[in-house]
Amino acid sequence: MSADPADRIEELTGLLSRLPGLGPRSARRVVLYLIRRRGTLMAQIARSMEQVARDTRECRQCGNVSMDELCAICANPARANGQICVVEDLADLWAVERGRAFRGRYHVLGGTLSALDAVGPEDLGIPRLLDRIGPESVSEVILALNATVEGQTTAHYIADALHDSGVTVTGLAQGVPIGGELDYLDDGTISAALNARKRV
Repeated sequence: MSADPADRIEELTGLLSRLPGLGPRSARRVVLYLIRRRGTLMAQIARSMEQVARDTRECRQCGNVSMDELCAICANPARANGQICVVEDLADLWAVERGRAFRGRYHVLGGTLSALDAVGPEDLGIPRLLDRIGPESVSEVILALNATVEGQTTAHYIADALHDSGVTVTGLAQGVPIGGELDYLDDGTISAALNARKRV
């Protein structure tokens, strides 16, 4: 006996509701939209998801997604300029890439240190980052981690681990954004901006 179509639709809705930004109601709207376009859009999405699930893997060097052992950034010799930008996850890597200001390589941690969640340095591939310093002739490690307690704890840990390596360790500037008005900023942002002030 074949499964009830309503059960399959509920299953798909439940799966989609697990995605970031989609609750049960939003997921139901997406499913109904896709059902109305099942011959075109839904079929294309299904094929694309199957291909991505089958073909993507983690870059063995930096942790980016790739179709090969090395991602396009790590495989590009022009990106071997001695700089590694350490980011928490893929979304952060893509955000930095969109800015087109960084032309070095990356290291994706996949999270931050957390004693509560039992996430240690090995879980984040920090030893793998340290192993890259010599072979890649790294001169600067840029810690582009979120300005959270966990992000800053992770940044301090990495900076301490690199202390005797001779590598310059830098962090992203923090403070007033371009176009920002002081009246709308939180106290932490204003404090960071004051502490990072520079001569005009």
